[in-house]
Formats: sequence, structure tokens, C-alpha cells
Amino acid sequence: MPIKPLVQPWQAQMGFQRDWVWRGWQTRYTYIRAAETADPGAPPLVFLHGFGSAIAQWRTNLVPLSQSHTVYALDLLGFGASEKAAASYRVDLWVDQVYDFWRTLIGQPVVLVGHSLGALVTLTAAVKHPDMVRGLVLITLPAARQETLPEWLQPIVNALEGAFSSPLLIRPLFNLIRRPSVLRKILRLAYTSPESVTEDVVASFVAPALDRGAAQAFCRLSQARTRTDFSDSTKLLLPRLQTPTLMLWGEQDRIIPLAWGRQLPNLNPLLQMVEIPETGHFLYEERSQQVNEEILTWSKQFL
Repeated sequence: MPIKPLVQPWQAQMGFQRDWVWRGWQTRYTYIRAAETADPGAPPLVFLHGFGSAIAQWRTNLVPLSQSHTVYALDLLGFGASEKAAASYRVDLWVDQVYDFWRTLIGQPVVLVGHSLGALVTLTAAVKHPDMVRGLVLITLPAARQETLPEWLQPIVNALEGAFSSPLLIRPLFNLIRRPSVLRKILRLAYTSPESVTEDVVASFVAPALDRGAAQAFCRLSQARTRTDFSDSTKLLLPRLQTPTLMLWGEQDRIIPLAWGRQLPNLNPLLQMVEIPETGHFLYEERSQQVNEEILTWSKQFL
């Protein structure tokens, strides 16, 4: 029987991974120092992944961007190789994690780069801790829970979701979703090209779901996302930004539609939006070279 390698191909592109204990919980991060030819004044980039994902999602971005910037990527608590903690999950919890990580290990203003849920954490962190940031890159920024439903409908939907959010129902669903064959079908809905859903991509999503406590964390996360206190409103946060911001969106995103994204640039003159053609929710993978170039061009112009 062939021996399974300790480091999978997709992990080799993730830089120098380390564990960091935060509030007694084990969390994972990675970093790559900027190339010697990089501008010494270029701010570090800190990457925050989306819901259900991990630092592995940045496999095509970290190394290329490290030619110009020192880069970091974090596994948010409950995701990736970070502990599947029995915590009260909400955006403010992850904001605290990111801010404490920054104070402990970086200590200079950075560019926060967030995708989906990570973009919402990024936006909230920048508003609450402006000392931490020189700029933001928001890749498909979601609406907060309270922005997706009329106020009169929220109690009804909350009651219905509460009835279906029992661990007795969620755990079997989780066991089904983490099967590679099922997860592959789900991921193909988020990519514009089925060929993009490689074995490495599927493996990077499956691995964290096999960790101890993963099912319990999934239950807590699923329940948390249905609460209106999960995060502040996106449209209330954006006008409070005081830093240059690049927003990238896939034109064919079926998870967070472009129609929502087009409403956002009018809320802050510091926000520049770029639509990436022929891409879906994971545009930073499907068009990694273009996304990397957009980030570098914007950073040189505005930072």
C-alpha cells in the first residue's frame, strides 16, 4: 500500500504554517516573507478565508503576492486547522482574533484581504480597529443577516430555522456534506468551470471536516449565522471606512450575486470596485493571475 505523503501538493504552496494559541484555543496561520526585491515600505497582506474554507483557499495567491509583500493567512477559529471550539461564533469573535493576532505578531498597519465571510470580518475589523489597516481588499462582500430579509419577516424565518437547526438534524447533514463526492457537487455550483474543482480543492475542504469537534462546530456555526446579532449591517459599516478599499466580484457569482455588490460603491468614495468576467464565487482561484495583478496595481496606486 503506498504511503500517503505528510504534505499534500496544495499544502506546499501555503508558506510556513504555525500554530498560535489564542484565548486557550489552538489556531493556525501561515506566512511568507516578502522577496528581497520587494519595496521595504510595502504593507503586509493578511488573508481571511470564507465560510467553510481555510488558508488553503489562497494556494494560487500567497506565493505570487509575496514577491511584493510579506503575506499572512489565518484559519479563523472553527475553520481549517484551527480548533473546532465550543464557542459563541459571531463576526466580532473573529475580529478579536484577527486584531490580537495583528498586535502579537505583526504590529504595523496591514492590508486586510477577505473573501465572503472573511470580507465581512475584514470590513468590521477595519471599522473597529482603524489603527490596524492601511487598506482593504474585499472579495465578494456579503450582506448581514438583517439586510437579507424584511424586518416583519425575520421573526417568522427565525422560528422556522430554529426548528430545523437542532443538532439532531444538522449532524447527519454535516456527515453527508463532508463526503468528497457530495462536496464536489456543491463546489461545482460555486465555480464557473467544473474543471476548477480538482482533487486538491476538494481535499482542502474535506480535511478540516474530519477534525475532532468539527460536527459540533458546524452546528454552532449554522445556528449562529441565522441570528441578527451575527454581524453588523454591511451597509452601515461601509460608510464608516476611512481607508482605501478595493472590492473584487465575479460576474457569474451564484452565491453572492453581483447585483448586491453593485449597490455598495455608492456608500463610500474610497471604495473602488472591479468586476472579474467569467468567474464565480471563487474568482481568486479561477482568475488568480488577474486577481493578483488587480491587488498589486491598486496597492501601488493608493497605498
